[in-house]
Order: sequence, then C-alpha cells, then structure tokens
Amino acid sequence: MTDDAVTSRPAATLIVARDRPALPPEILMVERSAKMAFAAGALVFPGGAVDASDHDLAARQGGPLSIDEAAARVAAIRETIEEAGIGVGLTGAIDSAAVLRLRDGLHDGQGLGDLLGRLGLGLDLDALIPFARWHPAPFDKAVRVFDTRFYLARAPEGQVASVDTTENVRLFWSSAADTLALCAAGGVSVIYPTRRNLERLALCPSWQALADHAAAFPVERISPWLEEREGEKHLCIPTHLGYPVTSQPMRQVRRG
Repeated sequence: MTDDAVTSRPAATLIVARDRPALPPEILMVERSAKMAFAAGALVFPGGAVDASDHDLAARQGGPLSIDEAAARVAAIRETIEEAGIGVGLTGAIDSAAVLRLRDGLHDGQGLGDLLGRLGLGLDLDALIPFARWHPAPFDKAVRVFDTRFYLARAPEGQVASVDTTENVRLFWSSAADTLALCAAGGVSVIYPTRRNLERLALCPSWQALADHAAAFPVERISPWLEEREGEKHLCIPTHLGYPVTSQPMRQVRRG
C-alpha cells in the first residue's frame, strides 16, 4: 500500500491533565473497545475525527484562528464530552449535569452548537493549548491515516469523567509515567504516537510545567519515517520537538 492509496482524515485529540500537590499531574486515558477499527484495545487520549459540523461551528465562532485550527479544537472538545463526559473549553454555568445533557444530545445526533445555545453555554477555544500534530505515513499495513492535532487542557473543577461504553470500555486518571509502566508490564498497549506523547508528558512535574513545555516547542506535522540503525529498522521522528525518545525498533512498534 502506498501513501497515495490511503486518504488521511483530519482529527483532534485532547490531553486532559489535572494537577496534584507535590506529584506529577494525572492524565485522562481511555481504553478503546477491541471491536473498533482504529487502535482497537489500546489506551488513547479522548479524541476523534473532525466533521463538517465542527467546521460550521468554528465558522460561527469566529476569532483569529484559521477555520481548520478552530474546527480541530471544536472537535477535541466535542469528542471529549462524548467519550469522557468532561466539558473542557466551555463557558457559562458548567457542571456535571450540564455536560451530561450535552453528551446525551450529541449521542442523539444533535449538533454541539445547537446544544450549547439551548443551555446558554459558549466555547473558549483558547483553553486548548497546541501540543503536537501527527500525520503518520501509512507504510504497508495501515488501513487508515489521521492528520491529528493534539491539544493540552487543564481538567475542569467539579466534573467527574465517565466512560461512554461504546467506542471505549473504561477510563482512568494516571500520571504519564505510571501509564507507561502499565504498558511495560504488559497489561495494556499504546500506539506509537501515544507512547511518544506520554514519554514527553512524563518530563513535566506539574500542570504549569506541562503548559510551559508545550509553549517551548513548535507544533510541526510529524510524519515518522523508517531508518535502518545497527542492522534493524527503526521508526523515527524529529529530534527538535521536545520528545525524549525519537526512535523505536519497528518490531516493538504498535501502530493504529
């Protein structure tokens, strides 16, 4: 399969972090259903594809962001409500009950913009901090490729995350280092971009350190490439984007 045989689709992912005194921040992780076509059974951050309604709402929202950038942020907010019952980047009288009403409406096929208007809520797209952008090359085994923008956001106070039980089977809060240790123990798995992002997140001891780290590096589209090192194929990424690990033997890589 060649690059031309696979059409990439815009997507957005939200890394939701909550601070803890004297401890590394916890990151919200969801476990994908084994029945899903993409990243089946893997741990991921909440997120999904950008759709036409996200572009429509982004256009109505206005502001200095490009439509594609704004639509990706809308999608990250929408998907996190759907998958985790957490309302990040919302303005107005927000509580868990309001977020659950949004989630129920989205699951019923209603548009996020209409739901927000009905509840007297708005969007604060600036609450999402750009963190990374991954657009993996398909190589020969990929069946789908996403051009995914990753954002970082602080967990809202007073809301309780809950799994959607459709695309995902469970969720939990864990430090990035603890999630990596869980994967190393063999209980769960992560795909290549998630692993690299967890390793980067594990560098930061607090929410403020996460925000500062995200601001310190440019967001450039990452397209991993294959390179032979010491007689073995490695999957590699650039070395200037804040990632502490920039290559991994291909035999160890789990892809989407």
